[in-house]
Amino acid sequence: MTATTSDIEQAAGVLRAGGLVAIPTETVYGLAADAENAAAVARIFEVKGRPPTHPLIVHVGGAGQLDAWAERVPATARLLADHFWPGPLTLVLPRGPRVPLETTGGLDTMAVRVPDHPVALALLSAFGGGVAAPSANRFGSVSPTTAGHVRAELGDAVDFVLDGGPCEVGVESTIVDVTGETPAVLRPGGVTREDLEAVLGHPLAVPATSHVRVPGQHPSHYAPRARVVL
Repeated sequence: MTATTSDIEQAAGVLRAGGLVAIPTETVYGLAADAENAAAVARIFEVKGRPPTHPLIVHVGGAGQLDAWAERVPATARLLADHFWPGPLTLVLPRGPRVPLETTGGLDTMAVRVPDHPVALALLSAFGGGVAAPSANRFGSVSPTTAGHVRAELGDAVDFVLDGGPCEVGVESTIVDVTGETPAVLRPGGVTREDLEAVLGHPLAVPATSHVRVPGQHPSHYAPRARVVL
């Protein structure tokens, strides 16, 4: 089943009311809330059982919205956004004043991307804002790639599920920190290091910290629950 225009309008209303909506993206299904509503964002952490120090990714409708969300947008960030958005690339930028600390896990940086999925983009347009959206699963579980996965794991804890079919990429977005002099990959994902370096024209830096600065760094994040035989 594919979400209808009526479904999208209903989901936008749920977001405005401070509710949680499971949304399809090209990577995985996300558990979305109004990124500017601290109470709604707190519900994401509660439902997932996620530590509040783990930042969330803000999903916006286009690269032209970056200046409205980030305190500063380096030229490197604009270059990568213009080349890879919409798509599975998340950029880490200085947090702007409209982004609550609940969304960033208490950090002065924020993670932001533009999803490459028609249902997600239609929802962002109808909602008229950005959504904080980690994967729609319990903390530490494998990320969902269908609406059925979301319903099976989260059930009634989600106020609305937008069904956009199976996710095309199936793994999370690549996260790149562009706050320093040289961009650095903080999490591998749907865009390869080689693709990034080809656009930048130089090698990426190696991250200098082991602290949790972005989503998807928990050891069990990609671990299946099934028994594996080698």
